[in-house]
Amino acid sequence: MSITESRTPTGGAPDPGGASATPSREHAPPRRPRAWVMPLLLRIHFFAGILVGPFILIAAVSGAIYVVTSQLERVVYAHELSAPVTETTLSIGDQVRIAEGYIGDAASLAAVRPAPAAGDTTRVMFAQDGLGPSETRAVFVDPGTGDIRGDLTVYGTSGALPLRAWVSDLHRNLHLGEPGRLYSEFAASWLGIVVVAGLALWVVRLRRARVKKDLLRPKRGATGYRRLFGWHASLGVWLVVGALFLSASGITWSTYGGANVSTLRAALSWQNPTLSTALGDDGPAAAGAHADHGVVAAPTAAVSPDTFDDVLAVARTENVNVGLIEIRPPSAAGQAWVVQEIQRSFPTEVDGVAIDGDTLAVVDRVDFADYPFMAKLARWAVDLHMGSMFGIVNQLILFVVAAGIATMVVFGYLMWWKRRPTRDPARRMGTVPGEALPNAPVWGVALVVAVAIGIGYFLPLVGLPLAAFVIADAVVQGFRARRARRSSSGGAETSVVRP
Repeated sequence: MSITESRTPTGGAPDPGGASATPSREHAPPRRPRAWVMPLLLRIHFFAGILVGPFILIAAVSGAIYVVTSQLERVVYAHELSAPVTETTLSIGDQVRIAEGYIGDAASLAAVRPAPAAGDTTRVMFAQDGLGPSETRAVFVDPGTGDIRGDLTVYGTSGALPLRAWVSDLHRNLHLGEPGRLYSEFAASWLGIVVVAGLALWVVRLRRARVKKDLLRPKRGATGYRRLFGWHASLGVWLVVGALFLSASGITWSTYGGANVSTLRAALSWQNPTLSTALGDDGPAAAGAHADHGVVAAPTAAVSPDTFDDVLAVARTENVNVGLIEIRPPSAAGQAWVVQEIQRSFPTEVDGVAIDGDTLAVVDRVDFADYPFMAKLARWAVDLHMGSMFGIVNQLILFVVAAGIATMVVFGYLMWWKRRPTRDPARRMGTVPGEALPNAPVWGVALVVAVAIGIGYFLPLVGLPLAAFVIADAVVQGFRARRARRSSSGGAETSVVRP
């Protein structure tokens, strides 16, 4: 005969009443709910960093290079951008005639940017077949002698020369055109998610840390993983504001998120005022500042070069009071000339005036002071993002932030590598954070999915992958949890006692 009994711990004794020492299920204390919010943020921060890290790294490195290209342009294109200072200056009309004689019939006059200061050249800009969107062919004229100093393709309102335009395309679309813009939108959108999740994790660690300053700077004496983590965390907290700004402002240029931002601005009347160039009863026509991604229009009728001087003289009496300006002739019959300020440094000067080229009457004017406050913020955000608002200081800060973001991405991958099991040659990568959603209540999972879908409506390249990740993670982790429970529910461990 044999009997079975529950095994007691080593050195233990059976219960005097004959009951097992293990408490029954009916009398077991209720399990405390396990945390799930912070583990979920940790998983999102980890997986987003691993999967989106390469895109963020490319955007950060190319952005850091871009902010210093304005200085590089002054060196690389010194001959085109500068000219000897002379006592006399040719009229704008004479400079246009010289440029037209140089170009011939190969292109059509589109705009003129007079020399903004002594020692600078005048840009006479032409529309030509074969150029890309927002590109013009610029002839650089010495305003004192009329010598042709250069002939280059320039891009957008910023007037980027080939070097800066090449870096700009790399940063914006990897030189892949419109499809490539999805990369930058992906990076800009997810950068904000990664930063917010990382900041929440940092706050939790700060509350628990005995030495608070160890999370504000790398911990002294730390080595290996701890040293990398210290640099990653401390860099992140110092760069969080700059990273969030670059993420938010970068989205405004994106394909899908940017379109939603424009729709929101229109619905809330946050758009820039437009300058009407319509003459007579032709109706309104928008002729505001050049869009950086628009098409440069050439005049459809003959334009007298002398009119450039006449309309500029009128504009100087209205609201044009800076050196950085652009004069655009009418792009169609019945349209006015436009004189537009293009100064992006602070104080922002983007005033514009429309002038009838025949009567020299002012048709319309728009002043930056009259912009809605949110439109001003949008203008300032773009200029800060491009490093043009506060000059060299703006550029240095952007360079440091971009370089810091790139460094954090590298540290993140090194941390993952350091966490790999060194005694298991079959596992070459580090471990991943533990499960989160299986510990969440149903309402928690529903809330996370709803938030992801809501974000996806406004930022599709964030919300849709995030919703897919949350759902897939919940399914996979739930399946693993059920399988683990089944494997451990074979009953109490027993032993056989023989007489």
